[in-house]
Amino acid sequence: MDFLILYEHTVREYESDLLLKLELERRGYSVEIRQLLDPKHLRLFGRDKPEVLVASCMYDNEAINSHVYNNIGRCNKIVNLHWEQMLSDTQEEGDWFNMNGNAKRCIQTCWGKRTARRLQEHGMDPKNTPVTGAVMMDFLRPEFKGYFKDKAALCREFGLAPEKQLHLYISSFGYASMSDAEVAELSRMAGTDFSGFARTNRISMQQTLDWFDRYLADHPEVELVYRRHPSEWNSPALEQLAARRPNFHVIFADSVKQWIVAADSISIWMSTAIAEVYMAGKSCHILRPVPIEHEYDPVIYKGARYVTDYEGFVAAMAHPNPPFPIAREVIEGYFDPSDRPAYLRMADLLEDVYRNPPRDEPMGEGFKPHFNVLKFVALAGVHALYRHHWEPRKVFAFCPPLADFAQRIYGYVDKAYISPEEVKRMTERIRPFVRSAE
Repeated sequence: MDFLILYEHTVREYESDLLLKLELERRGYSVEIRQLLDPKHLRLFGRDKPEVLVASCMYDNEAINSHVYNNIGRCNKIVNLHWEQMLSDTQEEGDWFNMNGNAKRCIQTCWGKRTARRLQEHGMDPKNTPVTGAVMMDFLRPEFKGYFKDKAALCREFGLAPEKQLHLYISSFGYASMSDAEVAELSRMAGTDFSGFARTNRISMQQTLDWFDRYLADHPEVELVYRRHPSEWNSPALEQLAARRPNFHVIFADSVKQWIVAADSISIWMSTAIAEVYMAGKSCHILRPVPIEHEYDPVIYKGARYVTDYEGFVAAMAHPNPPFPIAREVIEGYFDPSDRPAYLRMADLLEDVYRNPPRDEPMGEGFKPHFNVLKFVALAGVHALYRHHWEPRKVFAFCPPLADFAQRIYGYVDKAYISPEEVKRMTERIRPFVRSAE
């Protein structure tokens, strides 16, 4: 095998990984996509051992061991797609997100020049910080026109009135639905006190929903789609507003990019999807009823223009073509603009890594490999249970510690699962655009 692409989060990564896979296959290479918790296959250590390992994240020696050595054995051609690049100022200054140990010897791809510069300032060699652009943004490029449904088709699918103004709100209120006990437990596990940020979530969400309630009562010509955060799975406030205002809709189906493309106007709180709004050639309003603590606010929002009260919100909604709220040089510093799509630039990089000797030695001095036999056996067992739909909590009820351990893995496997039928559908949807890209 030439390339093995490992992904972690299906919704975040799989579409982009598949685009990259199809392009590499078009160039004549063999490529496989696997999830981090897929069973370990001995063939990948032998006859099908990949020349290049393409990772989803790679922060330290333990990640190299877990994501590379325990999947394919020794390999010094490691390219990280580096999915976490939109950080707060505190995260940008800390050690973790600037790579530790031999992870600095892996190739850490960068969406923009600002990230490359940050990693280099923290000790990385420029040859290991190439700027490729962000592959997930390619679907918003002119070359992919027709990839997404238009407004009328999307509205019909979800029972919305296509003749009305479609307003999209992209939420990030993940902590608002958590109880104080859940926040305390998360704080304990992370070693960081999230109680203040959780309070900011709740206040911001409450005031934002109050704005929507007042506005929708006066503007029946507007359909407002609330794109909830994945963690907002239990929110009575959303249910109550949807029951009170027939033009307020909580919808999580389809991709955020699809809704961005179709929307007439867009508002946002602190989501990094603001970059996708920009790449789609659209603008948006940043709704900030109260300030966000800087240690949690993505640094890309620093110096942006905010809407901070209801009167400002009404005025913003009346603006047919608002200027983008973040300075162009800031957003393009994090998301490098180019005439050439990012997936082609990424494929060029991978091809160069494949054809040439390793740029560095991630598994060289300072790296001590160890094979995790327990994980090897546990993953095989959990996947066998998953294929038969046997939940570990029931199968191992006689041993609660084992049941809890296996159930956690089972939950991760279930969350990341993507069916062969869905993969086929996505492939057929993407392939025509790959063929016509060059």
